[in-house]
Amino acid sequence: MRNAFLIFILAFSTTLTFGQKIKATQTETTKPFVLGIIDEIQSKELSEKRVLNIYLPEGYNPNDTIKYPVIYLLDGSADEDFVHIVGLVQFNSFEWINQVPKSIVVGIATVDRRRDYTFPTTIQEDKKTYPTTGHSDKFISFIEKELQPYIETKYKTNKDKTIIGQSLGGLFATEVLLKKPTLFNKYIIISPSLWWDNGSLLNLNSNLLSENFNQQTDIYIGVGKEGLTPTVIPRVMEVDANVLTEKIKDAKNKNVKVFFDYLPQENHATIMHQAVSNSFRHLYPITTPK
Repeated sequence: MRNAFLIFILAFSTTLTFGQKIKATQTETTKPFVLGIIDEIQSKELSEKRVLNIYLPEGYNPNDTIKYPVIYLLDGSADEDFVHIVGLVQFNSFEWINQVPKSIVVGIATVDRRRDYTFPTTIQEDKKTYPTTGHSDKFISFIEKELQPYIETKYKTNKDKTIIGQSLGGLFATEVLLKKPTLFNKYIIISPSLWWDNGSLLNLNSNLLSENFNQQTDIYIGVGKEGLTPTVIPRVMEVDANVLTEKIKDAKNKNVKVFFDYLPQENHATIMHQAVSNSFRHLYPITTPK
């Protein structure tokens, strides 16, 4: 009986020791999961340092000759839209799907959305409620004069540039589209807050709408079941988004293509992921794998 007890103790000790060794081995092999690169750029236009989250596609090699499209993502912090948009880009660029070309994603981390994404408003109540608003002109200059040159100098990029913006980010992307349309050739505009300044952006005359505009530009406008806007004069976001679409279509410029996507099962909080996924099907032609 004593011998049996000793055998049991020995076996238990061996198992415990073996288990500890496995645990120690597992701990020793743990390492971080790296999704991208964090860059910082000192902006003279904004008088501050800005954080950029950069995703480089699989196979990216700074020493080869391959150049990549760039997708600029507003609200691109790690705790905002960067991670799940990068997931969509990676998934859609798998060779067995081949919906989207392998692309660099530049997530622009947020500092002050209301300051950076809005132009000056004539609505006094909004000026009081959001005192930092009205400086989108500086953010546009930051993108044009600092951000894009920085990315194009440091990384292997081609001429294909996309911007993605939602809500106030969608308002900003629309402002760029109408005021500086050549900054990007693809626009993904989701649930744009076109109610800002009582919809004044919808009345803007734009070079984009002229017969002489010759840059091939593809635009996706997605909107969910948004409801009334937070304005004194009631507006409907779905209607405003549709008005923007029709304004672009009415120009009948063959170089500018716009697609309107209504997603009634989504709302302002849930639309982002599904709309971006849908936009890829419309903005990127299917290519046949080699």
